[in-house]
Amino acid sequence: MDPNWTFDGLPLHPLLVHATVILVPLTALALLLAVFWPAARRRLGFVVPLAGLLMVVLVPITQAAGEALKAVVGPIPAVLVHEGYGLMMLPWTIAVAIVAVGEWVWYRYFNDRMKVSSPGVARVMQIVIAVAAVIVAAGSLVVVFLAGEAGTRALWGPLFPS
Repeated sequence: MDPNWTFDGLPLHPLLVHATVILVPLTALALLLAVFWPAARRRLGFVVPLAGLLMVVLVPITQAAGEALKAVVGPIPAVLVHEGYGLMMLPWTIAVAIVAVGEWVWYRYFNDRMKVSSPGVARVMQIVIAVAAVIVAAGSLVVVFLAGEAGTRALWGPLFPS
């Protein structure tokens, strides 16, 4: 294994995975709170888009560490299933980040003005942002669950067969 993908001689992937499986669901849920609860939106501020951008950095690093670990353990079928789900993470996290940044920009700079000048446009944008947030949050939550479940089976499945 490439020594750059280890910590104290152990693979770095499991440590990064824990950070990823915490950050992705928290960001998805925070996005939904920001979209549907104005008080939460005001309190969260730029935290949600910042977390979304952090995910876009963290997920590829986690994937690269996983590739390094796969090179050591080999192309075991369960690992390949986990890898397949893991590769689905980046598009979903990019989508969450885009919607989170868009939501923050909209409500920070445009929503109040548009409510006065074009209330219909403001309402349509609120609906578009809400629908997009639900889709990307649900997608990212499903993919992180599937990747995590497949990774758990790859690691622990041989010890606890069904």
